[in-house]
Amino acid sequence: VSMRFSVALFHACSLPIPAGAYILPGIAQHAYLDGETVALTANKLTSSRAQIPYDYYDLPGCPKPAQGETGSQNLGAVLAGDAIEPTGYEIKMMRNETCKKLCSHQFTADERDHLRSIIDDDYMVNWIVDNLPAIRTRQSLVDRLGFPVGRKRLGPILENGTQPQQYMLNNHVVIRLHYHQEPSEFIGSRIVYFEVEPFSMSQFEAQGQNGPTLLCDITVEPFTLDIQGPIIYSYDVEWVPSDIRWSSRWDVYLSLQGDEGVHWVSIINSAMIVAILSGMVALILVKTLHRDIARYNEIISAEDAADETGWKLVHGDVFRKPPHAKLLAVCTGTGCQLLVMAFVTIIFAAMGFLSPARRGALLQACLLLFTTMGSINGYYSTRLHLTMDPGSVQHKTLTLWTALMFPGLCFAIFFLLDLFLWAKGSTGAVPFAILIALLLMWFGISVPLVFVGAYCGGKKEGWEKPVRVNQIPRQIPPQPWFLKPLVTCLIGGILPFGAVFTELYWILTSVWRHTFYYLFGCLLLTLIIMVVTCAEIAIALTYFQLTAENHHWWWRAFFASGSSAFYVMAYSMHFFSQQLQIVAFVPSLLYFSYMALVSLAFFLMTGAVGVLATFRFCQAIYGSIKID
Repeated sequence: VSMRFSVALFHACSLPIPAGAYILPGIAQHAYLDGETVALTANKLTSSRAQIPYDYYDLPGCPKPAQGETGSQNLGAVLAGDAIEPTGYEIKMMRNETCKKLCSHQFTADERDHLRSIIDDDYMVNWIVDNLPAIRTRQSLVDRLGFPVGRKRLGPILENGTQPQQYMLNNHVVIRLHYHQEPSEFIGSRIVYFEVEPFSMSQFEAQGQNGPTLLCDITVEPFTLDIQGPIIYSYDVEWVPSDIRWSSRWDVYLSLQGDEGVHWVSIINSAMIVAILSGMVALILVKTLHRDIARYNEIISAEDAADETGWKLVHGDVFRKPPHAKLLAVCTGTGCQLLVMAFVTIIFAAMGFLSPARRGALLQACLLLFTTMGSINGYYSTRLHLTMDPGSVQHKTLTLWTALMFPGLCFAIFFLLDLFLWAKGSTGAVPFAILIALLLMWFGISVPLVFVGAYCGGKKEGWEKPVRVNQIPRQIPPQPWFLKPLVTCLIGGILPFGAVFTELYWILTSVWRHTFYYLFGCLLLTLIIMVVTCAEIAIALTYFQLTAENHHWWWRAFFASGSSAFYVMAYSMHFFSQQLQIVAFVPSLLYFSYMALVSLAFFLMTGAVGVLATFRFCQAIYGSIKID
C-alpha cells in the first residue's frame, strides 16, 4: 500500500461523521406551525454513580397525565432500559411562558427520604423534545445531558457544632427551545436545540385581579426537603431563534464528549505501533526467513543435516493436533463471528445508519448482526477443527458447543443481572416477553445458522498443511525465560491494547457516564489497526518460539494476541476506581459482569486473529522449504 493511499485513508477514517449524515429515511424533519403543540416526553432517570435506571414517575411529585405521547421502542431501547413517558408540560410553538404552574404536591416522610437517596446518587432527569434530549446549561454554558433532580449544600451550623447537609429539589425549570426558520425551503419552524436550566426555589402565590398568580424568583431561598409545606413545580418556556440547520442540530450533543484532537493522538499512536510491528515482521519475513529458507534448501550432505537447527527441525510437529483442539476451534469460530459483527456494525454506524436519533439502534444492530453471523462461527470452527484433527467425526458435538457456549454464557449472566434489576424495580429489568424473544432469536435463527455454517465447512477438508505430521512427537529443548508462556502473553497483549486504549476510554465514558459516542470513523480505523497488530505480534512471537524448536504454538498464538483482553479488564478496573463513584453492590455487580463479558469477547476476537494469522504464516514458511 502506497504512502499516499495510507495518508488518504487515515484522514478519511479519522474525520467525525457530520450530523448531516443522519438525514436518513425514518427520521422525519418536522416543521411546527405557530401555536402548534410541542410534546415534551421524559425518558428514564440515569445516574453514573448508581448505574440503575428508574422510570421518570418513580420520582414523587406530579402525577402522570392520562394521555400523551410516549414514542415507539425498538429492541435495543428496551434492553437499554429506555422508558418514554408523557409529561404535563404544555408547550406551544412560539409561545413564551413565565412561571407557569405545573402542579403542587405535599411530600410524605418516606417520599422525602426517597428523594434524598436519589439526590445522593446524582440521578439525572432526561427529557426529550422533537427527538432531541435536553442539555443542562449553567450560566449560559453547556454542561451535560439531562439535569439533576436536586443538589446538596451545607446548612447552618447547629448549637452542637454540627453542620448538616440540606437537600434542595429542582422544582423550577427554564425550558429554552431554539428554532430555525427558512421560509424559502419550508413553512413553520424546526426545533434544533433543547436546553434546560434547573432552579430550586420557594415560589408563592399572590392574589391578583384574575385570581391567584404564581411568583417565581430565582434569588429567593431554595426549596429544601426540610420544608414541611407543599412544593410547587413550575416552568418557563423561552423560544430562541437560531442559525443552526436541522441537519446539524446533533453537533452540539455529539461535541459533549470532548476534544477530537485526543482521537487524532490515539490514531497516530496506534499507527506508530503498527508501523513498528510491520517493520519487525517485514524484517523476519524478508531478511531472516529468506536467509533461513535459502540455507535449509541448500543442505545436501548428511553432516550438514545433522547440524541443522531452528524452525525447520519441527516441521514434522508444527501441525500436530494441540490439546483441547475442540475448545480452540470453538473459541476461534466465535471470535470470527464477533469480529465480523464488529466490522459490519461500525461500518453502518460510520455511514450514519445508527445515529443517536434512533435510540437503541446500535445495541439492536449488534444483537441482530451477531445472531445472523452464526454461519461464520460454524464454518470457521469446523474448518479449523478438521485442520487440527482430520480424522474427527464429532462434528455435531463441536457444532453444539459452538452454538451454545458463548451465547449461553452471555444469556445466563444477563438473566442473573436482570433478576437483580427486577428486584430493584428498575426500568433496566427486561420484561419476560423480551427474554422469550431473545431465546427465540437464539434457538430459531442463530443456532440453525451455526449448523448451516458447520455443514458447509464439513463438506470441505481442513486447510492444506504443506508438511506431514510425524507419528512420534519431537522432544522440546529447554526454553529461555523470555519465551515462557506468561512472558509472551504479557508482551503480546500490551501492544494490541495500546492500539485501542484511548478509544476504549471514550467508549467506556459514553456507556457508563451516559454520553454519545460518534467518531465511528476513528473506531473503524482503530479496529483495523488492532487486527493488524494482533496478527503481527502473534506471527513474530510464534517465529521466535519455532526457532527455539518449540512446536506447541496453537494455543500460544491464541493467547499471544488474546491476552490483550486481560489489559482491557485491568483498565476497566482502573476506570471504575478513577472515573466512577459506584459504591453499592448491585451497580458494581452490573459493571464488572458486563465488563467481564466485553473482555471475553475481546479475548475471543483478538485470539482468533492471532491463531488464524499464525496458521497462514506457518503454511507459508513450511511450504517454501524442501522436506526429505
